[in-house]
Amino acid sequence: MRHLAGEPHQLPGTHPLSGYVGRHFQFAVHDAVATITLNRPERKNPLTFESYTELRDLFRALVHAPDVTVVVITGAGDNFCSGGDVHEIIGPLTKLDMPGLLAFTRLTGDLVKAMRACPQPIVAAIDGICAGAGALLALASDFRYGTARSKTAFLFTRVGLAGCDMGACALLPRVIGQGRAAELLYTGRSMAGEEAERWGFFNRLCDPGTLLPDAHALAAELAAGPTFAQGMTKRMLHQEWNMGVDEAIEAEAEAQAICMATNDFHRAYHAFVEKRKPRFEGN
Repeated sequence: MRHLAGEPHQLPGTHPLSGYVGRHFQFAVHDAVATITLNRPERKNPLTFESYTELRDLFRALVHAPDVTVVVITGAGDNFCSGGDVHEIIGPLTKLDMPGLLAFTRLTGDLVKAMRACPQPIVAAIDGICAGAGALLALASDFRYGTARSKTAFLFTRVGLAGCDMGACALLPRVIGQGRAAELLYTGRSMAGEEAERWGFFNRLCDPGTLLPDAHALAAELAAGPTFAQGMTKRMLHQEWNMGVDEAIEAEAEAQAICMATNDFHRAYHAFVEKRKPRFEGN
């Protein structure tokens, strides 16, 4: 795998993908859980052309990392992600022609596609600012843990852009409902942590000091589960958005039959018979 950013290095004796440190984020693996930390705290962890590409490539590479079973994404300092960097993205975009603009918007969408296509569940740990493209990173995750002081904003209309960015008009209504999604996408207003939990955007509110440990606790629980079956669940949750009910039922019948052929399914049965907790191995 190519280096992920800047002048990265790999720490000796660690996972092949672990220890990569780039200009804008860090990546490490421990006990099958990968942690991505957006790492520009002095700017509230904004995204750049480079970091979009590197994050997309990382999530694509995770498809081929079977011993990474869960991903946690968070931000350094007291913020998650402030979105596209004003000086490194917004300014240059005003000078691009239409082909250049379309290449950029397709790149940002490719990051969301890569997050949804990677088989590992993604847990977003969100504190402070979660805005613009940062809010889409959270939305593209499978679980979102937040804090009461967090502020989530799909603020594209605030800068003269449409709310339909990086799949927001498809993803957000499915998470919080059409009417609530319309309000956030039309107005670009901030959604505080308690409202985000009440609306179903956050799975849980945590204290800022325990946010990342709580997210890692969920990740560890998932990592100890039947990871093949979890990957299949993620795939079907995504694919069935575009299916009718009859088609979805057939697709689930096929997916479940595949899971019934796994060793994990047999391990669970034998553990139940023997009155013990199953030990899943992801195959």
